[in-house]
Amino acid sequence: MGTGISGYRGLSFDAVDTLKKCDLVYIERFTSALSDSDLHGLNSILAREVRPVQRWFVEDGREILEAAKTKQVALVTYGDPLIATTHSELRSRAARNSIKTVVLHAASGLTSIMGETGLHVYKFGRMVTMMSEPQSAVSVYNTILENLLAGSHTLILTEYSHDESKEPFFLDPASLFKMLLDVEHDQKHQIFSDNTFAVVASRVGMADQRITSGKVGSLAKIDFGIGPHSVIVTGSLHFTEAEAIAALTVNIDGPADNSQTVKRISVQMVERYAPKAKQAVQQMRDVVRQDAGSKGMFEVLDNAEYYIADAERFLHQSKFELAVLSIGYAEGLVDALRFQKGINPWEIRG
Repeated sequence: MGTGISGYRGLSFDAVDTLKKCDLVYIERFTSALSDSDLHGLNSILAREVRPVQRWFVEDGREILEAAKTKQVALVTYGDPLIATTHSELRSRAARNSIKTVVLHAASGLTSIMGETGLHVYKFGRMVTMMSEPQSAVSVYNTILENLLAGSHTLILTEYSHDESKEPFFLDPASLFKMLLDVEHDQKHQIFSDNTFAVVASRVGMADQRITSGKVGSLAKIDFGIGPHSVIVTGSLHFTEAEAIAALTVNIDGPADNSQTVKRISVQMVERYAPKAKQAVQQMRDVVRQDAGSKGMFEVLDNAEYYIADAERFLHQSKFELAVLSIGYAEGLVDALRFQKGINPWEIRG
């Protein structure tokens, strides 16, 4: 069963009544933060001790399933219980072992974040989680690119971990922004910068909930406090979404559509290489013009120009794969002559 987004106070009357009838009650603390006060509050309303468990315990699942063969067992989770794949997988294993399960749904943190910002739920693309490992930032960056190309918003969940022997860890928005800026510096696809518009949702559903929007350069300077935090990179904005962001969030910089300037990688490649290929063809023409037996070479260069023209036409027709192939063929022909003549037209400057 899910607690919803407001801690143990989000449990329905039905959920509380069910928990009181259970022989064992486990509560997981890995999908999102569950404070000690929430744990004490749950113990109080149930007049019993519930058992907090870590990710490995639920993923292993054997103790839960073994107990459920003869007893009434409950697993309490944050938000809606079947959003996390770990919970869905445990339920599937229970079914395969002929153990009956009942799901008590509750408010999902994901849809709550979307709704609180005023953004349209159907405008969101694939969501992703940012971990503290650098490789995670590359995956998040690529997801933002894919979503922006479709005009969609990107919901980025941030890493949370809880070890009984340590303070809970929440990846803060400033670190997330820096990681994405570092990837942009390497990838150079021009999808993330200090001017990128984003929304930071902190502690949604809690008493100290805070939702702030603005440019990354502005947001990176803010201390958002303890998590959990989520970040939304906006795609195309309907005017009602822009109005909602301005009205419902702490808006530092005016709402902006980040999808306006994003380009497919194939488009960036053709736009970058077509002018260079044209220049290389002309440079090669100047070289082979001095060769009396160069008629065949001019025919090859003519074909290279045809391929460049094809690439630009395919790009205009949104046939991106064909555009990249065509520019590749053109460069291949130029390179063939380069090897034959021993001259590199890509390095010649007029």
